Amino acid sequence: MTPSVILSIAGLDPAGGAGLLADLKTVAALGAHGVGVLTATTAQNTVGVKSFHPLPPAVVTAQLDALQEDVAIAAAKTGMLGTGAIVTAVADWLEANWRAPLVVDPVLVASSGQLLLEPDAIATLKARLLPLATVVTPNLPEAAELVGFPVETLADMAQAARRLHALGARYALVKGGHLSGDAIDVLFDGEEIRHFPGERIVLETHGTGCTLSAALATLLGRGLTVADAVAQAKAYVCETMRRAMQVGKGKRLLGHLPLA
Repeated sequence: MTPSVILSIAGLDPAGGAGLLADLKTVAALGAHGVGVLTATTAQNTVGVKSFHPLPPAVVTAQLDALQEDVAIAAAKTGMLGTGAIVTAVADWLEANWRAPLVVDPVLVASSGQLLLEPDAIATLKARLLPLATVVTPNLPEAAELVGFPVETLADMAQAARRLHALGARYALVKGGHLSGDAIDVLFDGEEIRHFPGERIVLETHGTGCTLSAALATLLGRGLTVADAVAQAKAYVCETMRRAMQVGKGKRLLGHLPLA
């Protein structure tokens, strides 16, 4: 049997809680084969991000070219891109080569506060990547940065989702993990606002956004509708939070795989 192949274009968290390593575990847990293109590495552990080191854009493009020559990829996601030059290189490559579902996770700041995308690159992401996105998946601070107004309530989330759709994304999923109360996500498809309620699980962790976007790409690559993929991806993230593990001295890490 040939599994679906899902591509993650993302950075490296050496502790495996977020980024490319978390994405590949997510893809495997959902029954597909993950391939990865590295955009940047970090010096990072469960306590926080110590430093950030982007790759040359040509190296990112070379990885994409190598995979395209050999592998039929069903869907992809972008995560941490780091610099405007990398955003531009990835967007150039996608515009020339990509026709499958694409999930854009606009990773701007680590949960520890470390900046993971240069401020001048945000405009490039909005102008170049959002129009290529099947789904864009910002949390509340990321949505506010992208749309230019505070996003703090369900009404704000709906307004932000509409704005992100107007910027070019076919679907906008604004995640409510930073809301008080239930963790409600808001999806806009250009016509209808849909709410996806979820149980709030109190947990000091990171990588939930990476995991959701990787799950979403995997499920879209398997042929699910966007709404069904959002519901199942959200349920998977809740499952990983219930299986969280204490690996180091800092935050617990999501349990992507059901380990014995």
